[in-house]
Amino acid sequence: MSEEKALNVGPSAIEVVYERFGDPKAPPVLLVMGGGAQMIHWPEGFCAELVDRGVQVIRFDNRDAGRSSHFPHVPPPDLQAAMAGDLSSASYTLSDMAADAVGLLDVLGFDSAHVVGASLGGMIAQMIAIEHPTRIRSLTSMMSTTGDRAVGQPDFTVLAGLGAPPDDRQSFIGWQVRAMRAIGSPGFKPDDNGVAERAGLAYDRGYDRVGMLRQAIAVLASGDRTERLRALSLPTLVIHGADDPMCDVSGGRATAAAVPGATLEIFDGLGHNFPRELWPRIATLITDLVHRAEAHPPGA
Repeated sequence: MSEEKALNVGPSAIEVVYERFGDPKAPPVLLVMGGGAQMIHWPEGFCAELVDRGVQVIRFDNRDAGRSSHFPHVPPPDLQAAMAGDLSSASYTLSDMAADAVGLLDVLGFDSAHVVGASLGGMIAQMIAIEHPTRIRSLTSMMSTTGDRAVGQPDFTVLAGLGAPPDDRQSFIGWQVRAMRAIGSPGFKPDDNGVAERAGLAYDRGYDRVGMLRQAIAVLASGDRTERLRALSLPTLVIHGADDPMCDVSGGRATAAAVPGATLEIFDGLGHNFPRELWPRIATLITDLVHRAEAHPPGA
């Protein structure tokens, strides 16, 4: 299905570009992507695996990513200061990004959906569950963490020597391939061609390095969600890689420990990406959760 644009989405009245796949009568699964990434970083083949298992899929560009609204006129983000505790350059928080996602559900006419988030998207998905509990039927948090800075921290040494992303298209694609090899999955074959294809498309759709910084500061400005996660009551799945250098596996363990009744699935050899070999298994885990939740809705 081709891209569509929703206008006046959520309290911020932003524009959100999205795509839908599958039977519109099937249970809706909203895919929330991570920091600096676009909806195309949910590979179409993975979306097809989900659809083949009886759900419909909605993927979208977060604010400051791809073809959704960007915020170039706000004060410049200062990530170093934010990491030191000065959050004065924060333009928005995860709550605002969660409200964007819920606003998209409003535009699409869904009273609720199953929400799957990866990395930053997992944090947004958690915030939807915390602040909009009636709008979420199940939660899947992938390669993500709780906001407690004692867990889930990145190992930036794996990116040493890469430098900043180049400005020209071809160099940017090459940089992305090298970056994904650095943060990807040591237990699975790198998909350099797929990474290069998505990198070129992301560049053309609207790569925004400063927008990624604004998203990163939103994470820091949102604090630790652990205690609020303890109050959740919904079917929850946590997926993490044992070899994730960008979000240590302790973040996934902490998320599963915080949410009552959560299921934790840890994959050996999995880093901070989506190896093609794991698409069927991950899709099965997600859709099994969806169908269990559909069979036993709240209050049934």
